[in-house]
Amino acid sequence: MEIEQKQEEVIDHYVKQASSLDGSALGPLVAEVTSHPALFAFSEIIAVPNVLQLEGTGNSVYLDVLRLFAHGTWSDYKSDASRLPHLVPDQVLKLKQLTVLTLAETNKELDVINVRELEHFLINECMYAGIIRGKLDQLRKCFEVQFAAGRDPRPGQLGSTIQTLSNWLDTLSNLLISIQEKMKWADTMTEVAKEHKKEVGNRVEEVKKSISIKKFPTVSRPTLTSGGMRRSTRNLVE
Repeated sequence: MEIEQKQEEVIDHYVKQASSLDGSALGPLVAEVTSHPALFAFSEIIAVPNVLQLEGTGNSVYLDVLRLFAHGTWSDYKSDASRLPHLVPDQVLKLKQLTVLTLAETNKELDVINVRELEHFLINECMYAGIIRGKLDQLRKCFEVQFAAGRDPRPGQLGSTIQTLSNWLDTLSNLLISIQEKMKWADTMTEVAKEHKKEVGNRVEEVKKSISIKKFPTVSRPTLTSGGMRRSTRNLVE
């Protein structure tokens, strides 16, 4: 999130500049944009009408460079280097950083061949820049990705992204329903337990009363016999 916030002001600045330039005058701006150390998203700049108007003109290569940095990788540049402008060191660094982001999107573990060189690049040029976080496992020779800044979506990719988010929302909805059902079941079981506890308590009280009556029989009372003599009788509780 931090890297995205840093880019907002930079993007707004370049969008305003691009809107005031035309044709070949956009060339230096494109070079500056693709070299900026805090800029890793280019869709807003590409969408500027003045920039889109480069398509099909003698200056269309500038639009191609922006698209390369928006969606491409270092390998894409090497395969098309003869047609594209020569990249300055800052542009090379930027494109390699973007290439790491693409790899991080598709592979949570990046295979490491030259450990020392890649370690230096990942730590000093990517992690310090805030575009990626992770842990380098030298024993397994891989970099475990924990976070990677997002790149510009490719044309046509937005639909699949929306579908993925929609599926995720459906999963959350089903999970919420399941949790609510379990909560209702737990409430029901709590009421059943209360009723059972009350019933057991009532039975215990009845047993206590019964035991008390058997333990303490009624007191003897005198009665008269037919001969006028007194005798005692005792009511025994069976």
